[in-house]
Amino acid sequence: MRVSLLTVSALLLASAAHAAWVPVAPLTDKPVLKFDAPEWVTDPAKNYRAVLKTSKGDVTLDLYPQQAPKTVNNFVFLALNHYHDATPFHRVLEGFMAQGGDPTGTGTGGPGYDFYIEIDNKLNFDQAGVLAMARTGDPHGNGSQFFITLAPAAFLAGQYTVFGKVAEGQKVVDALQKIDPGKPDAALKPDTITSVRIEVEDGK
Repeated sequence: MRVSLLTVSALLLASAAHAAWVPVAPLTDKPVLKFDAPEWVTDPAKNYRAVLKTSKGDVTLDLYPQQAPKTVNNFVFLALNHYHDATPFHRVLEGFMAQGGDPTGTGTGGPGYDFYIEIDNKLNFDQAGVLAMARTGDPHGNGSQFFITLAPAAFLAGQYTVFGKVAEGQKVVDALQKIDPGKPDAALKPDTITSVRIEVEDGK
């Protein structure tokens, strides 16, 4: 049986059209800010993304559950508990990165637990839009804080968990209010995450 390239193309297009992103139902109605540990709420065999609604616009993040299953599960778990709702991008450094995920806005807040880094040497900081976990100097210091690069940052390789990338909305990330905690300025108001919607790819 001979299958033409046209037929193959049609089949691929039909498959792509059938695939859809389905919102994952939240676990709570209101923000929960403290936990003993994250529940396991993801399937590493499936594809996930997060839509951050911010005061500057929407940012869609493709997540990497195969490469960083523990970290993606943690991010999804917190998002499904509205943890990131109404939280600021408390550290946004020109030409470097935008950091959020701390409800206190101080850079010291966390969800009540921490966990060890996940490093995949195939993932690096070679471009803007890399999504990674922020942490203390302790490699066990992953918690809730994350950052998105504004430019390549090769010097971070091998030190921080990369668990996704910006699929849409890098211009929104680039436009976030620059905030340097080392140079406090009361006149600067940080941009915020209004909410986070988690989606799973249908049929995956």
